[in-house]
Amino acid sequence: MTTYLHHSEDRGHVKAGWLESKHSFSFGSWYNPEFMGIGSLRVINDDIIAAHKGFGTHPHDNMEILTCVLQGTISHKDSMGNQSQIHAGEWQLMSAGTGIQHSEVNQGDEALHLLQIWIIPNVQNAEPTYQQIECDPKQTPNVWQLIVGPNANAPMHIRQNAEVKTAFLQKDHTLNVEATQKFNYVHVIEGEIEILGQVVKAGDALFFDDLATIQAHVDSQFIWFDLNN
Repeated sequence: MTTYLHHSEDRGHVKAGWLESKHSFSFGSWYNPEFMGIGSLRVINDDIIAAHKGFGTHPHDNMEILTCVLQGTISHKDSMGNQSQIHAGEWQLMSAGTGIQHSEVNQGDEALHLLQIWIIPNVQNAEPTYQQIECDPKQTPNVWQLIVGPNANAPMHIRQNAEVKTAFLQKDHTLNVEATQKFNYVHVIEGEIEILGQVVKAGDALFFDDLATIQAHVDSQFIWFDLNN
């Protein structure tokens, strides 16, 4: 069995005006050759966006871009004609494919907190798509909630042999990690959990390649990436 605990303090911390971000993996101006992603999982950015600020129109291609809003509301607009609001407890998936232009702006009066996650697709130059769902694990604690997957029955379809699940686990409760793929990567949003004898705190993540049980030391929210490569 292989495990690796990625500590929160080892993330890149970038603060530039209206944006404060913590990068789990190398991104933008922050580069660390030891943290280049886990298989097809390339980016986890923990972003705080100031009121009335955000990312102006910019391009992406050939990337699966998953956004999890934790606090506030972000306004989305893209070159496919989509205009939407993504509220706390909602998730957005953009499959950039052959190319897309989009903007993401915090139009509220308070800071916005979100996770931006990039997964490398296994299909290149496909038609861009946009998907959005509501899934707040705090409403249904102590169970896994599937967010994206490669099959048609997933709430949002991703172009990669991977699943992303989330859970809110109440203190002293447990959840089993029953992987369908090769690698597991659990990122803790808030709280503190234990996996395979490792204590994983908010901002930490644990990589492991076997079955496991998660136990919550306190009420905790986290994301599980079930990855083939």
